[in-house]
Amino acid sequence: MQFGRYYEEFEVGAVYKHWPGKTVTEYDDHMFCLLTMNHHPLHLDAHYAEETTDFGKNVVVGNYVYSLLLGMSVPDVSGKAIANLEVESLKHVKPTFHGDTIYGETEVLDKTPSKSKDDRGVVYVETRGYKQDGLIVCTFRRKVMVPKRSYGETRGGEQPGRPVPHE
Repeated sequence: MQFGRYYEEFEVGAVYKHWPGKTVTEYDDHMFCLLTMNHHPLHLDAHYAEETTDFGKNVVVGNYVYSLLLGMSVPDVSGKAIANLEVESLKHVKPTFHGDTIYGETEVLDKTPSKSKDDRGVVYVETRGYKQDGLIVCTFRRKVMVPKRSYGETRGGEQPGRPVPHE
């Protein structure tokens, strides 16, 4: 199974559909809020959300949705990355609620060989996250530095650092 791509494998216009999706539970949302110290009642207090918000229920914290989509994209986009260089934009388009299932896809917008090192390049991508009904909830654009094949070959190939089993 491939994990990430070399620079040469990215094609401008290609769309990678990340699989599988993830159903967001109340536990997921609350744990993320607690781990990141986001104690806003919109995310944690069902009574508050029901009584005082337009949604009438808890909204999943947007940074969890972003983090989930970023993680979903790793096997297709950044699994071989040397560095994540920049998140250019992040848009929370629509709310996500407990019980929604998030799916993601990433489109390659551009790619540029490195000017300083010939064994890598920068890939510019947009990731879109959508719910089970197809409604887009989150988009973000980022630049990822990825190796060329020559970089991988000099550092151990497809699974660098993997030990060889022996008795």
